[in-house]
Amino acid sequence: GVLTQYLNWRWCLYVNVPIAVVAAIGGWRVLPGAARTSARRFDVPGVVLATGGLVALVYACTQAVSAGWGAQEVILLLVASSALLILFVVRETRTSEPLLPLRIVLDRNRGGAYLAVALAIASMFGAFLFLTYYLQVVLRYTPLQAGLAFLPLTLASQAGSWGIASRLMPRLPARAIMAPGALVAAGGMLILTQIQVNSGYLTLVLPAEILIGIGIACVMVPAFSIGTLGVDPRQAGVAAATVNTATQVGGSLGTAVLNTVAASATVAYLAGRRLSPGTVAEGLVHGYSIATGWAAAILALGAVVTALMITVGKPARHGADEHEGRRVS
Repeated sequence: GVLTQYLNWRWCLYVNVPIAVVAAIGGWRVLPGAARTSARRFDVPGVVLATGGLVALVYACTQAVSAGWGAQEVILLLVASSALLILFVVRETRTSEPLLPLRIVLDRNRGGAYLAVALAIASMFGAFLFLTYYLQVVLRYTPLQAGLAFLPLTLASQAGSWGIASRLMPRLPARAIMAPGALVAAGGMLILTQIQVNSGYLTLVLPAEILIGIGIACVMVPAFSIGTLGVDPRQAGVAAATVNTATQVGGSLGTAVLNTVAASATVAYLAGRRLSPGTVAEGLVHGYSIATGWAAAILALGAVVTALMITVGKPARHGADEHEGRRVS
């Protein structure tokens, strides 16, 4: 908010640069070097296929927001993405040194964790977008005010991470934390479906932010733990990268799909009505409300996926190899 209001939104893109520099220097100085025990080849074709497929998928999603899902460019990008990702899977099953060993994602618990992360982030990113629009376009908050309005969500997320999820993980099965967490976050989304043009921040937005922050934290903390559970230490980096990939793809898909839903609902609401600033604001809020309803449904789906797929007990106490080999049936 401060950067956007007093400098330029592009400055937000520079925030991670000093963090990345410090991380790179710290990793170089602190992390121990590993001696090469054998001559391993890097899976260059796998990198090309995976990168090309994911880039095409994300770009198709971003283009669909403005052009629509039926646009020729979007369809071609989706077809290209599907083809490249299928070829990537075929490649990984045939090479002796795959970029992504498929047993990492085919494990029932890890696969469920990756899906849960993707669904939770898809819902959350979409809600963030609409809540930002609502605060700045409808309620006329400045970028700084909107940024401050999101602070309770951040604090609730921290409280959910450290005060709830981290403490419950040694005591409860993972799905007993993740599924209720997804439903709590879905409840927060349902609160946002009730917003109106003249709704107040304290009456609807604040309670929704608290529920969403706590709920998403209870999904993400166990999911990140399960995402690398049972993986050979040499492949832990691949498993962790898969969690991050689920985050990025889920965020892109969620933003694109929910933005399309909101835009379609707004257009349908305004059709046949005399346009005025008040009517346009009502149409925008109607679109946001419909889209957050979809976001709640996505979180509910995440709760079902978690309950059905994740069978691991207490993730904080399991050994590295206990669940290796369980596959999605």
